[in-house]
Amino acid sequence: MTKNNQKEKSQEEKSLRETSLLVGNWKMHGTRAKAMDLALAIKAGVSHPGVIVCPAFAHLEAVGRILADSVVGLGGQDCHHTTDDGPHTGDVSAAMLKDIGAEIVILGHSERRTNHGESDDLIAAKLLAARAARLRPILCVGETKDQREAGEEIAVVTAQIKAAQKFAPFGERDVIAYEPVWAIGTGLVATEEDIRAMHAHIRDLVGPAMPILYGGSVKPNNILDLRKIENVNGALVGGASLDAGAFLALALALAKV
Repeated sequence: MTKNNQKEKSQEEKSLRETSLLVGNWKMHGTRAKAMDLALAIKAGVSHPGVIVCPAFAHLEAVGRILADSVVGLGGQDCHHTTDDGPHTGDVSAAMLKDIGAEIVILGHSERRTNHGESDDLIAAKLLAARAARLRPILCVGETKDQREAGEEIAVVTAQIKAAQKFAPFGERDVIAYEPVWAIGTGLVATEEDIRAMHAHIRDLVGPAMPILYGGSVKPNNILDLRKIENVNGALVGGASLDAGAFLALALALAKV
C-alpha cells in the first residue's frame, strides 16, 4: 500500500470513528398510530444524517413511509439467522427487513440473549445473515451486574466479540454497541472511567474503523459527556428514544460534537 493510500485509509477510518450515530431502539412499545406520530416528530426535527430509529416490526413499514424522504434511517430490532425463506413461524429474515426499507439491524441485545436464550453462535449466524442482506449490523455486547461485581466484565465482552467473529471477521460497515446490562432502563450509568476502559478494550479487539456506541440510560443530560469519551462514537438509546423531545435533544447534542 502506498503512502497516499495509507493516508486515505487512515482518514476514512478516522471519519467513521468520528461520525456520531444515534440509534433509537423502540422495543415492544406503542401502537401503529403512536409510532407514526413519533416518526413524524423526529423527521421534522432532524436535519443531519446519523440518526436511526428501530420500531417494532409491525410498525416498520408505516414508519418507513414517513421517513422515506428524510435523513433519518430505519432499522430492525432483530433478524433470523438463516438467509433462505423457510418454515420459521413468527420470525423475520434479514432480507424481509431490507425489502421493507431497513438499513440496519440490532443483533445480540441483552434482552434477546436473556429472554430468548440467544447464544453467541446464534448471534454470529445472524450477523452473517444481516451482511448477506446488505444490512448494517449493530452487535450488542455487555456484562451483567454480577459479572461486573466479580470483575469479569472484560472477559465477558471479549468472549462475546470473539464469538461473533466465529464465521467471518468484522467488516467496515459493522457497528458495536457496548451496553452494560445493569444500566439498561435502570437509570444507572457506568462511570466515565469504566466506559473509557471498556471502549478502549473493544477498540483493541475490533480495530480502528468500527464505530463503537454506548447504551444504557443515555439521556440528554449525559450524552455530551459520554460522546467526549475516547472511542465513544454515538449511542444506542432505549427509553429516551420513545420521547420525541428527549430523542431530538440527543440528536441535536450529537450534531454539535
